[in-house]
Amino acid sequence: MRSTSRADQADQRRAELLEATRKVVLERGLAHTRIADIAKSINVSGGLIHYHFATKDELITAMLRATLDIESAKLDELVAGPGSAVERLDRVLRYYIPESPSDQSWLLWIDAWNTALREPAVNEIMLELETAWLDALARVLSDGTEAGEFACEDPAGAAERIDAMLDGLIIRYTLHPDVLDRGRLLAHARTAAAGEAGIPVTSFS
Repeated sequence: MRSTSRADQADQRRAELLEATRKVVLERGLAHTRIADIAKSINVSGGLIHYHFATKDELITAMLRATLDIESAKLDELVAGPGSAVERLDRVLRYYIPESPSDQSWLLWIDAWNTALREPAVNEIMLELETAWLDALARVLSDGTEAGEFACEDPAGAAERIDAMLDGLIIRYTLHPDVLDRGRLLAHARTAAAGEAGIPVTSFS
């Protein structure tokens, strides 16, 4: 029992450190975050952090992977959820699009894209994130086609095109919300998805 209790305490401490790391990264950016900044934010020693994570890179990678795991689980839930294929596709699109230009998840991933150019471990996580989104879109399009709701001959290719368009528009929305608001962004997403699924865009209403 004592061993299990210690393991639980260690897991809880790691979770606290990962959450603190996420908050500091959102404030300072991946490149400018230091172990000392994270330690100060929750009033612990740098030594305690190094006890759980040998290096800053290991800590950052663990934080990104924990965020990826949460988002992947949510995607699985949306894809497997109740409703028609159109309803599930719309749920995935709405989840993809950030609630606001200051959405924490998207700010984190935009920052991680830049870091991924130089850090192989972060690059791998970004590839897994992209794959999770592509798989979710493709599964809904494929399910809808099999059910006779959609007419999509290439769900994987359609998912890539929707994903690429949304990434570009979301970056614009994040940087210039006065030029592109969320309502217009969602309308673009639905128009593109409807075209790929072979249905009228009014199906999303």
